[in-house]
Amino acid sequence: MKDSIDDSLNELLGNRRSFYSAEEIDAAKKLKKKNGGTLMENLIAVTGRGMPDMGDVIKNSNDIRRMCEQAGIALDETIANNQAQLSRDITEMSKNLESDFGVTSDNAYEVANKAHEHLAANKPVPKVDLESFNGLTDELSGTVFGQNAYLNKLMISFKRPFVMPVSDGMPRNCIYVTGPAYTGRHFALNKLTAALEKRQVLRNGNVRYVDLSLYPTAGEEKLFLQDLYAALCSSADVIAFENYKECHASFLVSLTELVVSGKCNLSARYIEQNGQLINVSNALASDAVGSLSARGKYLIFISTDPVSKLAGALGAPFVDALKGDICETVPLDRDSLEKISSRELAALVEKTARQLRFKLDTDDSFIGYSLTKADKNAGLKGILDLYSDLYASLAQLRLEKELANDTQIRLLPEAGTVYICYNDEKTDMNALLPGGYSGEIEAIKAEMDNIVGLTKIKEYVFSLEEYYRVQKRRREEGLKAGEVSKHMIFTGSPGTGKTTIARIISKYLKAIGVLSGGQLVEVSRADLVGRYVGHTAPLTNQVLSSAIGGVLFIDEAYSLYRGRDDSFGLEAIDTLVKGIEDNRDNLIVILAGYSKEMAEFLTSNSGLKSRFPNVINFPDYTGEELLAIAKINAGSRGYRIDEGADPALLSYFNAVQALRAADAGNGRLARNKIEEAILNQSRRLVAEPDADLSLLLSEDFDLNDIGG
Repeated sequence: MKDSIDDSLNELLGNRRSFYSAEEIDAAKKLKKKNGGTLMENLIAVTGRGMPDMGDVIKNSNDIRRMCEQAGIALDETIANNQAQLSRDITEMSKNLESDFGVTSDNAYEVANKAHEHLAANKPVPKVDLESFNGLTDELSGTVFGQNAYLNKLMISFKRPFVMPVSDGMPRNCIYVTGPAYTGRHFALNKLTAALEKRQVLRNGNVRYVDLSLYPTAGEEKLFLQDLYAALCSSADVIAFENYKECHASFLVSLTELVVSGKCNLSARYIEQNGQLINVSNALASDAVGSLSARGKYLIFISTDPVSKLAGALGAPFVDALKGDICETVPLDRDSLEKISSRELAALVEKTARQLRFKLDTDDSFIGYSLTKADKNAGLKGILDLYSDLYASLAQLRLEKELANDTQIRLLPEAGTVYICYNDEKTDMNALLPGGYSGEIEAIKAEMDNIVGLTKIKEYVFSLEEYYRVQKRRREEGLKAGEVSKHMIFTGSPGTGKTTIARIISKYLKAIGVLSGGQLVEVSRADLVGRYVGHTAPLTNQVLSSAIGGVLFIDEAYSLYRGRDDSFGLEAIDTLVKGIEDNRDNLIVILAGYSKEMAEFLTSNSGLKSRFPNVINFPDYTGEELLAIAKINAGSRGYRIDEGADPALLSYFNAVQALRAADAGNGRLARNKIEEAILNQSRRLVAEPDADLSLLLSEDFDLNDIGG
């Protein structure tokens, strides 16, 4: 059996390297030079053989693995002994795929990465003795500062399955990691798993992180299952889940099942294809995947919440499955912050020498200064931000100045800042920090200034920048940042600028960093309310998904509510309220309509009014404002209004607004009058060929419809 395994390995490795002979490759190169095409195409023409499939390599290695198990031969004596060479062969081959075989480099490296992943996953499970953990806490305490109790709890959590074995398919253990931000939760975990790999306790010491905030709605089900499946099938022994509070409740149910029972059942049928889950409707598929297994992984949930909040979201069975393995960090003390700062300073010196070719030094006072950045509750984040800003300043200095390699740079803390001293020059580090781009903000402000009237609304919009700037400063200093509801209700007659202001708000909040996308999605009842039972919620969720990162503007929002018998409209409103809550950090919803109708609309759902505290009324334009709008509109079309027409136009606009402002159109009225005047001017110019083509006269305006 051992000989047959060796033969199979030689075939797996040897044939892969010599699938084409040197003579065949030379002949193909000559044919390529003569006829063109890729080397692969010419190899097929010369030999009649295609490229061996990477899937065959993986399939063959699986066969060999089974042969080893049947013969009782340790895997590390067979596949593991050859995996390094096979990995090198695959990597070298992948580098040549694009130029030689017409395969894109992305796909080539993907093939190589999958092969590496496969080999790592098939490393043997080490036989661990608890002595493998001895001395590990002392070893890590040299790099993880101030968290000895947290390290000890983590160590116990990783030891537990070796004294309390788990059933096949169950998680090796489930652990909850909590504590304040910037206290080393991730750092200590990563250091521990890397050390456990070196001691052969883990096959792979890399932690596979899954960000649950990527799945805020039910619409991300396929993405969630794909990512969860990929994590569970990866070679990583440790999977860490973050941001559970931003995850849709149905996916948390699946994770709870995975923790408690070792598997979560899938609501649809899937098959595995190229390492991915593919949804299939064929119920007869023989290789369908009906559930996902925990596969003996360590499952870790990371948050700043106490375990009581975790229980509220995931349930008591989930907390019971933790077996008490709740690992909590504590705020870092002064001594720990000093040690971390010293480590960061050493790293800055090394990185500056390597990347920027500067020789960096400072004196003993620098560490003391860095600790002041931890004051005002900023903690470790304040220190880390200092070193990040310092490197950015030094990099900018390197870009701006023609300095010789190995220039001596000295960091001098002074008067609440750090000066960068070089060649008898002294520069405040803040002066070197690359400034944020403000051109877009200024352009948006200019656009807002060009809008006629709406003074109070402009003041409100610009006050948002001041508010978010203050909240950003509070977060940087470790203080609790206040959150106010950003959703708004715009009331007022048609044509008063509601849509225009909504569009500017979306761009403005993107520019100041409040929104990630800045798009405006404008919809009405028809875009949200379905035509049959079960259609409305998916339709509304689809609209919400398209607006995430920007502003959802619902015009005539009151039309969603047509009384208690309008079940479709009520379903749309309920779905909308839930979507607002699920995406409160990266979505703004603006409802627009008449004041009276909007007040009634807010009674349709108990959660609406509290989520829309910002009610902004758009007043009807005055006659003077409509005249100004008319002139701007004419100018944008390449025309100008004769000054002699101003008095008649002003009287007309004043009269219309006094009689029927609500239905006259406001800004649209001014635009319509300009369009009418342009048509009338065209008729006049036929009889006056020498007249000014750009000038609109009094006689071009029809002002006889004051009463409608």
